[in-house]
Amino acid sequence: MGSNSINIQAILDAEGVRSKLVTPIPKDGLTDLMRSIILKEAKEEPFYVLDLGVVMSRMETWAHSLPMIQPFYAVKCNPHSAMIGAMAALGASFDCASRAEIESVLSLGISPKRIAYANPCKAESHIRYAASVGVDLTTFDSIDEVKKIRKWHPNTALLLRVKAPDDEGARCPLGAKYGALDEEIEPLLQAAHDTGLTVSGVSFHIGSGATESIPYRVAIKAAKSAFETAARLGLPKMHVLNIGGGFTTETFDEAALTIKAGLVDYFSDVPDLTVIAEPGRFFAESAFTLATTIIGKRVRGGGLREYFINDGVYGSMNCILYDHATVTCTPLATSSNREYPKSEEEVRYGSTVFGPTCDALDTILTGYLLPELEVNDWLVFPNMGAYTAAAGSSFNGFKTSEILTYLAYSSPY
Repeated sequence: MGSNSINIQAILDAEGVRSKLVTPIPKDGLTDLMRSIILKEAKEEPFYVLDLGVVMSRMETWAHSLPMIQPFYAVKCNPHSAMIGAMAALGASFDCASRAEIESVLSLGISPKRIAYANPCKAESHIRYAASVGVDLTTFDSIDEVKKIRKWHPNTALLLRVKAPDDEGARCPLGAKYGALDEEIEPLLQAAHDTGLTVSGVSFHIGSGATESIPYRVAIKAAKSAFETAARLGLPKMHVLNIGGGFTTETFDEAALTIKAGLVDYFSDVPDLTVIAEPGRFFAESAFTLATTIIGKRVRGGGLREYFINDGVYGSMNCILYDHATVTCTPLATSSNREYPKSEEEVRYGSTVFGPTCDALDTILTGYLLPELEVNDWLVFPNMGAYTAAAGSSFNGFKTSEILTYLAYSSPY
């Protein structure tokens, strides 16, 4: 796992016209880089910068803290092909949830053996496609899924998705939708075996954007119980454990320690165990920065400033609604003052920032302190790589999919 460098040009070639290669930048030179892009290209539309140096740094952190666990990058988090290409170059595998996600990974020349079709409920046409391209690892948590898989992809290996205790502080709990209950585990294992399918292991997910590490330990214990149930039923020995996702930069170190201890306590007696995970935001969130243009301004009584920008809640900032994200921004003036910021003492005003659509729901920030800015100045949003553009729409004709991404590479040291 991992690599000492990224072949940036290979990633660029895979991405094609939707990205532009940017000269490597200093570790803290992102603001200057974005200003340069705006001025040199007379930019008016929003754009992303993907810092591949951040992706590399995250992979090095993962390899150092969890070297025994193979990351299957959750494509749903951010399916940008440059991001997928970077993760592939660094040795990751991929968690896909649909035919389209599988196609996006395979289109970069990545082996289907590096893909887990980790959606417990799949359309039959998507199962047939997975079988046709050689994606031979998937998840299930119901009898009906067993029947579909037996009919359309009988040679695939299965992971039984068990219901894990949701981290109550997770941004997006998943337990209400997926995972076999304790009393369902035995009949599901038996049903899969009786139809000739191979259950190779167990998977779980404690929730996207987890804040606590203890649920990992509880879920690992539950997974071991499922392993023991399979052994009691006389099923072929299981050897794969998928601990799901939920990893964040803020809680990663604690989670890694808890997971390693849990594996020692509950799985040390399982030889040849393969442990995989489904991290998404841990790799993508801080690697992407979004730049948006101020397209409108209004000043109202009491000094309130209202700014309108050209991306919003129906676009990249859908994360505010769907991922329960809190976004922040910094100003970057290029029309009224190209040398902004002036100083830390500059007067700031309570400001509202709206997106570009005709819906009042399209409100990004309220009461946010900003200096006096003008139309054609810019607001820059960091940490915009997780569940942002991936879920954006084309509402009102503002097409999130057409936002250009520039590739950058800062030194991780």
